[in-house]
Amino acid sequence: MRDECHIVGASVAGGDIAQCDLVVLGVTALGDLGGRAAITRAGARPGDVVAVTGRLGWAAAGLALLEAGHRESSEPDLARAMDEVIGAHRRPAPPYSCGPEAAALGATAMLDVSDGLIQDIGHIAAASGVGVEIDPAAFEVPGPVGVAGRFLGVDPLDWMLTGGDDHALAAVFPVGIGLPAHWTVIGEVIEGAGVQVDGRVYDRSGWNHFQGKL
Repeated sequence: MRDECHIVGASVAGGDIAQCDLVVLGVTALGDLGGRAAITRAGARPGDVVAVTGRLGWAAAGLALLEAGHRESSEPDLARAMDEVIGAHRRPAPPYSCGPEAAALGATAMLDVSDGLIQDIGHIAAASGVGVEIDPAAFEVPGPVGVAGRFLGVDPLDWMLTGGDDHALAAVFPVGIGLPAHWTVIGEVIEGAGVQVDGRVYDRSGWNHFQGKL
């Protein structure tokens, strides 16, 4: 959902473009919607609610531990947390089935969270010509992410708002739709532009493929 490509004759133009110092092998899968209308980034309207499903902050916590040189611990709770978040960083688990589910529920806009929640929600805001207000009180910090945050002296909410690579799903729904329990409403669509957290612009938004973390 993040990257766009266009089929031209028998070739593919566009796709996942990034900068890297290593040789990376990429795989592209092509499919269709079986005649159904696509849910794009451009359908959000003021008054809609923004919801997410899947993991947030786990991969960022695992990466932070690895970058700090921490891979194991003799303390049982910390060791378990390290295993879980580092495992999440190395082996993401996208909630694939929730995409069709969101469409069936009436989602007006949708994308995956690969570069940071604020940045990716910002793509919906820009495409839809609206603003988004995120409520930080709506987030429940997962246990392993909280343990890693305390160990590193980091606010785990920062990982949840700006960390990428969990590949959670974010979608916008008309107000009043009853969402399943695995969806969490985290904000609303408003008039304006950009993404705000508790009424202010967040210091960092997410990952930039050519400049790194912002």
